[in-house]
Amino acid sequence: MGAHPRGARAPGLWPLPAPPLLLLLLLPVTSASEAEHRLFERLFEDYNEIIRPVANVSDPVIIQFEVSMSQLVKVDEVNQIMETNLWLKQVLRTQISQVCTSWTQWDHGSFPRTLQRPTLLSLEMEEGSIWNDYKLKWNPSDYDGAEFMRVPAQKIWKPDIVLYNNAVGDFQVDDKTKALLKYTGEVTWIPPAIFKSSCKIDVTYFPFDYQNCTMKFGSWSYDKAKIDLVLIGSSMNLKDYWESGEWAIIKAPGYKHDIKYNCCEEIYPDITYSLYIRRLPLFYTINLIIPCLLISFLTVLVFYLPSDCGEKVTLCISVLLSLTVFLLVITETIPSTSLVIPLIGEYLLFTMIFVTLSIVITVFVLNVHYRTPTTHTMPMWVKTIFLNFLPRVMFMTRPASNEGNTQKPRPFYSAELSNLNCFSRPEYKGCKEGYPCQNGMCDYCHHHRIKISNFSANLTRSSSSESLNAMLPLSALSPEIKEAIQSVKYIAENMKAQNEAKEIQDDWKYVAMVIDRIFLWVFILVCILGTAGLFLQPLMAKDDA
Repeated sequence: MGAHPRGARAPGLWPLPAPPLLLLLLLPVTSASEAEHRLFERLFEDYNEIIRPVANVSDPVIIQFEVSMSQLVKVDEVNQIMETNLWLKQVLRTQISQVCTSWTQWDHGSFPRTLQRPTLLSLEMEEGSIWNDYKLKWNPSDYDGAEFMRVPAQKIWKPDIVLYNNAVGDFQVDDKTKALLKYTGEVTWIPPAIFKSSCKIDVTYFPFDYQNCTMKFGSWSYDKAKIDLVLIGSSMNLKDYWESGEWAIIKAPGYKHDIKYNCCEEIYPDITYSLYIRRLPLFYTINLIIPCLLISFLTVLVFYLPSDCGEKVTLCISVLLSLTVFLLVITETIPSTSLVIPLIGEYLLFTMIFVTLSIVITVFVLNVHYRTPTTHTMPMWVKTIFLNFLPRVMFMTRPASNEGNTQKPRPFYSAELSNLNCFSRPEYKGCKEGYPCQNGMCDYCHHHRIKISNFSANLTRSSSSESLNAMLPLSALSPEIKEAIQSVKYIAENMKAQNEAKEIQDDWKYVAMVIDRIFLWVFILVCILGTAGLFLQPLMAKDDA
């Protein structure tokens, strides 16, 4: 008692009714699901996705076509690949009145061409197609007002729009995305796809180059009588474009072409987009061009370096090795083509020739610098040009000679020479200055004292052998005086020869200095003009375009 058995209802307790608001919310959902189910069953009951959706077999299917650029993934110049992400918008119409009646017949080879071999253009794009399928029409009032329906793309007929210049991967886009159906029979299909298309890249002005990459879309199987393409807008849709860090899109116009190929009699329409892109050169400027400029200007310093330091050739070789390393680096970033030489490659080649010439000139300058009178004789024209004319032109002033500052040779004292002459014989040893003459020879000593005095005075003014021979006959002197005079003559001649040799060596060194100064200015001008001439080419080419 007091306890109710399991499952028994207590007196006065009745089940609570469902809230009316909840029922009102569930009814439309259930009704809409049932309506879409009935609509789907009715549309695809006898539908064949292989047959073109036209009531009359002679009517074409009008495809409204548009490409939306999502991302320029990369442009691989080495492997000739350009990768993009596109969205392709396709809209189908079957009204014959919308068919474009005026068309132009194009030759198969009438597309814009560039000079280089094909490059693969990889893009991330959105391709959109809109068409009208009369079999997919319905009355919205019969299906709870449903005006749109999304169905798998595999269930409906789709135009076989392909990228003609596709290089890698499938030619068609993936059909895993759904298509949007409208009650009027309009079908909209916007599948995303990543395309790797071939593009002819001209790397003449790399890294300041502009490229024109075309993307040609069209039906592979159907001619103009079966499928006609209508371009939506006049250019590629760039509203959702994600900026690239290496390339900037200048413009992307679209064109409609009707082409008659050599293989077939029919005319095939296509829509071609020309993608004009410009490379952003900041990366290459910082990492390649500026280091090359600095290294090339180091070559100029070779001619300012003194020849006596012994490091001129070492500096030239170091600069040449640095440029070789840069050349190896840049070969991995530019296309491997033999048709043109890239601008940066021309500059590196110019700089390498520049450095090689500096090595040759430096070796020649060092050869001139270390010439001596025993190995080379300086021609008169070398003295005239390199010692007199060119230094004045180059505003070079040769340092003054230090001969005036050198200490003059100590003169011989007349008393010492006279004493040496008087006492050179044993019989005159007692005749000394200040002592009485014992054997009457004072007049002899006095006579020779005057001669020696005159000889010593003349000796201080001239050291040539002719002057010595002219001043005093050796037969009148003692053997000791003769030997002393011969020694003085030898020393004077040796010093004169050394001075003359040093003057000639100094002349050769000065000639080498003049040559260095000439090529210093020549290389500065060539370096500045060559650099400006190379890197101004893209600007002039842009103005001409």
